[in-house]
Amino acid sequence: MTSHPTSSDQTRRRLVAVIGDANVTPGSPKDLLAEEIGRLLVDAGFRVLTGGLGGVMEAACRGARSSSRYRSGDTVAVLPGHDPADANPFVDIVIPSGLDHVRNSIVAHADAVIAIGGGAGTMSEICLAWIYKRLIVALRVEGWSGKIADQRVDERVRYPNEPDDRVFGAATSADAVRTVVDRIARFNGQHGTVRRRDTPRAGERS
Repeated sequence: MTSHPTSSDQTRRRLVAVIGDANVTPGSPKDLLAEEIGRLLVDAGFRVLTGGLGGVMEAACRGARSSSRYRSGDTVAVLPGHDPADANPFVDIVIPSGLDHVRNSIVAHADAVIAIGGGAGTMSEICLAWIYKRLIVALRVEGWSGKIADQRVDERVRYPNEPDDRVFGAATSADAVRTVVDRIARFNGQHGTVRRRDTPRAGERS
């Protein structure tokens, strides 16, 4: 008899992007934070999405692989270049985009984003995730995640029923993942499209 997937088997497992410094010292606080976050995310039933290279990206994938709940396919990477061999060795699914920094827009489409440090590239992902109405958590460490933690990126109202909407700050890996677990179901809106600000939507009064 042929078995068929149950509805629970077909439930989409959410992707959480881990972004941040592309170069960290092994064993450093950021390296350990990213590794622990990757492990805790898979422990909690998520898949991990990164830009697929080194630093925070590699540490998060390494941590995901160390989870007792890890399954093949739990680490996904969207590379900036064309060569899949550029991915770190802990990536299961490699997507070579050839888009350079523009691939940050794809990473920012994850169901939630956790930022650890980072420079301009990381901040671009945070800004895009904000525009795309994603849940964003930022570790209070050196870099853009520490600068933007606990703040709003701008004053747009993304979720009228979430008056405390912001980039949620976190002090530890456990805090970061707990925030994702607790809030991700409420941050499931989708970005519409870019339009002229002086042009009302259908049904709106000018």
